[in-house]
Amino acid sequence: MKELILLKCGELALKGLNRHTFEDALVKNCRRRIESLGTFEFYKAQSAIYIEPRGTDIDLDEAVERLTRVFGVAALTRSAVVEKNFDAIRAQAPSYLAGALETANTFKVEAKRSDKSFPMKSPELCTELGAVLLEAFPHLTVDVHQPDVTVYVEIRERGAYLHTDQIRGAGGLPVGTSGRAMLLISGGIDSPVAGYMMGKRGLEIAAVHFVSPPYTSAHALEKVRTLCKKMAAWCGRVRLFVVPFTETQLAIRDRCPEDVFTIIMRRCMMKIAERLARENGCGALITGESVAQVASQTLDAIACTDAACTMPVLRPVIGMDKDEIVKVAYKIDTFETSILPYEDCCTVFTPKHPKTKPRLDYVLGAEEKLDGGALLESAFEGTTSEWIE
Repeated sequence: MKELILLKCGELALKGLNRHTFEDALVKNCRRRIESLGTFEFYKAQSAIYIEPRGTDIDLDEAVERLTRVFGVAALTRSAVVEKNFDAIRAQAPSYLAGALETANTFKVEAKRSDKSFPMKSPELCTELGAVLLEAFPHLTVDVHQPDVTVYVEIRERGAYLHTDQIRGAGGLPVGTSGRAMLLISGGIDSPVAGYMMGKRGLEIAAVHFVSPPYTSAHALEKVRTLCKKMAAWCGRVRLFVVPFTETQLAIRDRCPEDVFTIIMRRCMMKIAERLARENGCGALITGESVAQVASQTLDAIACTDAACTMPVLRPVIGMDKDEIVKVAYKIDTFETSILPYEDCCTVFTPKHPKTKPRLDYVLGAEEKLDGGALLESAFEGTTSEWIE
């Protein structure tokens, strides 16, 4: 029996004349995600994308699992392809659907007739196919409101398609259709979640991490690499920039008031991240800040940080509490990595009494004690990068 994967695009259907651009990007991303499993043919028709395996030894279960993490996919399912006549549907349905129906107690049939030349209308198709399935599985009863299994039969341009309940996809927009942005990733819980959420809105994600050896260890950097790899399972490959930050942090510690140390440190990070972003085609920065979660994330502190750069700063978790952020971290499998006890440069020089309502003029005055230009240039020149998939 011929079988394929049927994708539904959801939000992409609202894109009007630009819709084909989003669909082409989705096909490209899907192809890249499953290309290691074998050869597939992709084609688009009637608000769906069809992915047909070319070979008998392709693991379709693994392909479906990978495709559930591709942004832009609203729903997907494995589907049998049969000829567009009811005799063929009647012959194939019981055997193909047996796995789902043998363990169910109730079911219903839903039909979609996109090809209006098919002689049976949708209500008739539901009734006739339901009768076939009741005969094949006499233990079943029909429940049109809350069935254990819904059987779908779709009459489309190239054939008839049989499948059961659809699997929910990642939703959102295909990565790359909204541009590119630079994520400041610390190694904590929040920033990987922020990267995932902006990837879901179609942004290609690059990431920048600041290291301060010997105060931060190789384990901390490896932790960030792992987080980027887990993000890449959703957002596609991530280019990670690693910035040496020890010299800058020591200068801030030695020359600036302790109460605004964190604010000045974050302003330096934003300046370096913005330069990296502009030189690598990014149109925005992304952070994992949540209002009032820590002293550097009060409204006054965020305003002082934002004043260090001119590029838009996206903060997708800004209004979420920690429980909500942790829930997403579990979903994308970053939580257990994020809580590993390796300190990053944001935590090793934390002041005892940070200002929660810093004034920008006070921060700028404190910053003047630094040779900021030389420090940031040195950090920028020492930056390395790597691709993580």
